[in-house]
This record gives sequence, C-alpha cells and structure tokens, in this order.
Amino acid sequence: MAEKSLDDAARLAAFDEFASSVREELAATKARMDELAAAGKVKTATYRQLFAARITLKEIDSRLSERGL
Repeated sequence: MAEKSLDDAARLAAFDEFASSVREELAATKARMDELAAAGKVKTATYRQLFAARITLKEIDSRLSERGL
C-alpha cells in the first residue's frame, strides 16, 4: 500500500482539529458579517460571499455535531 494509514486515535485527532477549525472560521465569518451589517453594507459582494460561506460552514458544523465531533 503506497499511503500510510492513520491509526484510529490519529484519525480522531484530525477530525477534532478539522471540526475546531470549521467552528473558528464560522465564528470569524459571522463577526465579519456583523461588522458589514453595522456599516450598512449588506448588499455588497463581500457580504454575499460571506453569507454563502456561512451557510456552507453551518452545514459542515451541523454534520460534525450529528456525529459527536
């Protein structure tokens, strides 16, 4: 086999790290959206891009949470 397979503990650690990074990015995205909304810039391209990213991140977070991660 060409690739090394990770043991279960390493895989779980990798999933935990991934879940943590998704949640950090989600929080940062929400904060940036709040800043833009406070400045009245909810119709900007940046806000709309962040909105789309937030939806994606929320879906990923939801799926991770469903699986206890």
